[in-house]
Amino acid sequence: MKTLIVVDMQNDFIDGSLGTREAQAIVPKVKEKIKEYQERGDEIIFTRDTHQSDYLNTPEGKKLPVEHCIEGTKGWEIAEGLEVPGCSYINKPTFGWTHWSERNFEEIELCGLCTDICVVSNALILKAEFPDVELTVDATCCAGVTPESHEAALTTMKMCQIHVIGE
Repeated sequence: MKTLIVVDMQNDFIDGSLGTREAQAIVPKVKEKIKEYQERGDEIIFTRDTHQSDYLNTPEGKKLPVEHCIEGTKGWEIAEGLEVPGCSYINKPTFGWTHWSERNFEEIELCGLCTDICVVSNALILKAEFPDVELTVDATCCAGVTPESHEAALTTMKMCQIHVIGE
């Protein structure tokens, strides 16, 4: 079984406090990718960047003083139309989820936001935890903070033997 990990496709990263045109542009492609996995009966996991009301007092909040993805707010929610029955969720308090090793994977594909922060962080953690599992990132279903940092993250992932498609 293949697993699609949809990284942080949350309102705040798309058209909210940290949204970008590039993030808005990938939403239809991500929706198509999710539909493909759903139709095949494959596993779909959504990660959610999850902060609390004290975000601005955290180490991350001091470096990025923009409130975002506060649990329970509209900005924290997955973008409308992406969620599907049977999917699962991981609320992660930081860039990369550090408990992937609690799961088993046969093949993994990642997509989502932001290529240069959370996608690359999770891809590298997954590669380290599961070095023998095929790991793919679809560049057409990702967007970075900037187009330049998106490209840099794709290059980093390729150098770490993560299969990058759609360039």
